[in-house]
Amino acid sequence: MTSGIDPEANAHTIADAVARAAGEGAAMLFTPEMSGLLDRDRSRAAGTIAAERETPALAMARDAASKAGLWVSLGSLAVATDDGRWANRAFVIDPRGEIAARYDKIHMFDVDLASGESWRESNAYRPGDEVVTVADTPVGRLGLSICYDIRFPALFEALGRAHCDCIAIPAAFTVPTGSAHWHVLQRARAIEASAFVIAAAQVGKHEDGRRTYGHSLVVDPWGEVLLDLGGEQAGLDFADLDLARIATVREQVPSLANRREIAK
Repeated sequence: MTSGIDPEANAHTIADAVARAAGEGAAMLFTPEMSGLLDRDRSRAAGTIAAERETPALAMARDAASKAGLWVSLGSLAVATDDGRWANRAFVIDPRGEIAARYDKIHMFDVDLASGESWRESNAYRPGDEVVTVADTPVGRLGLSICYDIRFPALFEALGRAHCDCIAIPAAFTVPTGSAHWHVLQRARAIEASAFVIAAAQVGKHEDGRRTYGHSLVVDPWGEVLLDLGGEQAGLDFADLDLARIATVREQVPSLANRREIAK
């Protein structure tokens, strides 16, 4: 996606993608981080970020999923919480339109890049504190993470211990960090967990002035890139996952079974 500052417009984009994906025979659709709103002007964003029950992208995605009979992994939405802060929250929606899982991004993107970009996610967003997996999706057991989480191995060790078949890593990566680290980190996480990684990404020039790296990826448990949507424009594409591949890889390199606790 190339999400903008209008939540209604982004919601319609998601709903259209649900219908298109279902029409092409997909079992599940994945969207990027901040699918419903991408706006670095927090004063302006405050006028449109609402509680979960009033968030347009969530309501429209649930309705679209129910009509299409499709699973949807909403990479994340900005939602208002009871304590006055926002949450960067992922949702998994089942084919009835029901919310099967929620995950609040644990690691806040607080960085100063050499390019001059400075980001302080924690100034507005409340971090989560729970590891979340979802059983019995079309892609098996699905582990949830969001963007900057990818840099923190402990979270992915926990997802590995949960024996996830797939891990979603939706993102809105900056161009400098994406160019340097995106592909290598995604492949490493797939290899570590012996699981598929599905990383739907924001891409291109956004209404708020930022640029995102793109390159939505699907990576198999051996670290092979099965799908790369590139870094130029938004789009919808498809990957076939052979879940039997997971067992084959884990038999060859049983790193999950061989893991030992290290004394501290």
